Amino acid sequence: MNQQNSMAQPLWGKELSPSTLINHKRSPLNQLTRTLLRGYDSGVRPVQNWTSPTVVYIDLILQSILNVDGKTQSLTTCIWYRQIWTDEFLVWDPEEFDGITEISLLSDAIWVPDVIVSEFVDEGKSPPIPYVYVNSSGLVKNYRPVQAVLACKLELYAFPFDKQNCTLTFRSWLHSVQELDLALWRSAEAIASEQTEFMNDGEWELLSIPSHYWQLQQAGGEYAHIQFNVLIRRRPLLYVVGLLIPSIFLMLVDVMSFYLPINSGTRVTFKTSTLLGYTVFRVNLMDELPATAVTTPLIGVFFAACMALLMLSLAKSILAIKLLHHGETEVRLKIIFVFPISITLGFGFDRLPPRESPVLSLEDLWDGLSSRLDWILQDLLCLRLALAEGESEDVAQGKWLVLCAKVDRVLFRVYLFILVMYTSTLVLLWLSWGLA
Repeated sequence: MNQQNSMAQPLWGKELSPSTLINHKRSPLNQLTRTLLRGYDSGVRPVQNWTSPTVVYIDLILQSILNVDGKTQSLTTCIWYRQIWTDEFLVWDPEEFDGITEISLLSDAIWVPDVIVSEFVDEGKSPPIPYVYVNSSGLVKNYRPVQAVLACKLELYAFPFDKQNCTLTFRSWLHSVQELDLALWRSAEAIASEQTEFMNDGEWELLSIPSHYWQLQQAGGEYAHIQFNVLIRRRPLLYVVGLLIPSIFLMLVDVMSFYLPINSGTRVTFKTSTLLGYTVFRVNLMDELPATAVTTPLIGVFFAACMALLMLSLAKSILAIKLLHHGETEVRLKIIFVFPISITLGFGFDRLPPRESPVLSLEDLWDGLSSRLDWILQDLLCLRLALAEGESEDVAQGKWLVLCAKVDRVLFRVYLFILVMYTSTLVLLWLSWGLA
């Protein structure tokens, strides 16, 4: 049992015996490594004929899109990057080293091309891979995953139906094309259609990765460039459900509020509450919209226009209600002023002429009664005129209400026309961008 436990212990947890060290130094892998690196100079380009260029093959596989930042105009991606070149100083015969055809070497111990990406802003949290693979023919393979933060000119005007075209341009920083040339390891068609490793369940959809090669004249020499265009498209469902549909619902509620009677006091209150609710909705979703310092996304214009339309709707309702109450007058209670006080105090006995004698004759009684009847007839006539005037005021007020309702309908149709034209334009633009 103790023997089994001692055998199970790792080799690095025990002190190596001299015989083990000798065997380690004599192992074919160690001898091959020592032979290859003996006298190797990592600062010299590995060619026998210095006039022949070193061809570095580039391969790229996009794994995921991590972030698209409109403020900094940057794109954060995770890529699998491969460099392949031939080192003429790292060649051996497998028969002389126990059939070994491929080994791993430290990348710091051999010559590595100075190929960079021109759009790199930050290399991100890339795991360090300190080794490269070398086969017996001198073919060196440098494979490593890279989290790259790229400078990219983002076109966010069509958000959330936008497409982005970001580039990765590989070039040598110092070596001209006479010393270091670039080429594609796979065909351009195979790279463009490669989507097997891409995480296609996120916000962004990978369309293709076209590539092309060209040479640029710069500083007295020609430099090779290989450019990969990362074409991606945003999936808009999240923003349509979270931003556009609630905004459309609030606008429909505002349109339906026009069916409230114009002479009711609830229309302005309802529209004010709708405008306040839309403002709160807009403030809470500020972080969901991309921010750029140059252009404003169309959805930002859409929200601003919706708020302007809500304010226009409120102003129209205020104008209509002001027009309605401008024609109203206080009901003139002329009945109280038309009736003489004498009616309420005893049918006008106070209006009898003064008597000269305390004895009331028949003629005096007849004159008093006839005068009293005349005054009653005059009071009835005044009452009839007052009632007729009140009825005419009610009729005029009804006609004024009908006129204000017609003005309100005209303003509503103008508002509805503006809203439909604006919404149709936006829908056509977004549909054309979404189907393109």
